[in-house]
Amino acid sequence: MTEPVLCEIHDRVAVLTLNRPEKLNALNYALIDRLLVLLDRMETNDAVRAVILTGAGERAFSAGGDIHEFALSVAEGTDIALRDFVMRGQRLTARLEAFRKPVIAAVNGLAFGGGCEITEAVPLAIASDRALFAKPEIKLAMPPTFGGTQRLPRLAGRKRAMELLLTGEPFSPARALEFGLVNRVVPHADLMPAALDLTQRIIRHSQAAVAGILTAVARGINLSIAEGLLVEAEQFARMAPTADLGEGLSAWIERREAAYGGSWAHATRRGEARRASLQLDRAAGQGETST
Repeated sequence: MTEPVLCEIHDRVAVLTLNRPEKLNALNYALIDRLLVLLDRMETNDAVRAVILTGAGERAFSAGGDIHEFALSVAEGTDIALRDFVMRGQRLTARLEAFRKPVIAAVNGLAFGGGCEITEAVPLAIASDRALFAKPEIKLAMPPTFGGTQRLPRLAGRKRAMELLLTGEPFSPARALEFGLVNRVVPHADLMPAALDLTQRIIRHSQAAVAGILTAVARGINLSIAEGLLVEAEQFARMAPTADLGEGLSAWIERREAAYGGSWAHATRRGEARRASLQLDRAAGQGETST
């Protein structure tokens, strides 16, 4: 049986490839489930410092959800469709958004529906000049279900997102760049080299600091500035006892290149870091419950 997601690890970077090219890498349930499993493995693998997500074949990053499979779930009733399709897709995009290592979407072709929503959710994205984006769910008489009604307006602005959501018309990589959906557009042949270059420019820094920045932005972006600053302070508190911060400060003072540990959890005073982390997690959980 063909693996729905391929995984290759080279030079501290995991390349996860959506592998249903004959179906334009449509997101069926098996593919989503496998991708979630691989993300869990990559996040806890100290040999992996970053993830690149791309699509197999020459035509598509992902054409979105598998409509044939989705239609069967709809036929079984609303509760089944919500459980099997909507919640599964939202778990995936939320997982990508909150991932503790940088995820870069290398958009190599069509990114429609759920494929576009994956691009919206990841922290970084580079598009091939052959890419094409769309929010076509309106053509099926439904709204987007993997987060598109929420993330796209935050990226592109309310009115521009409304036009895309309400017309379902495709838009170019140049417009995706203008909207903030991708960081760069490159010639197709340069897509993977550009994505790999970006990962290398990130992973040379402290893995713990990278994780702290990703978490602070993901958790704080939809909060008030005052609440967001508390999230930022929490992430600094996690870094304060780590060996990485001590190394970064020493390297700056001594005018040399820093040499960081291999794990984002690495700390000089591991017990102190663990206690601080647990306390912050409990405080965050209580705050979420109170809201």
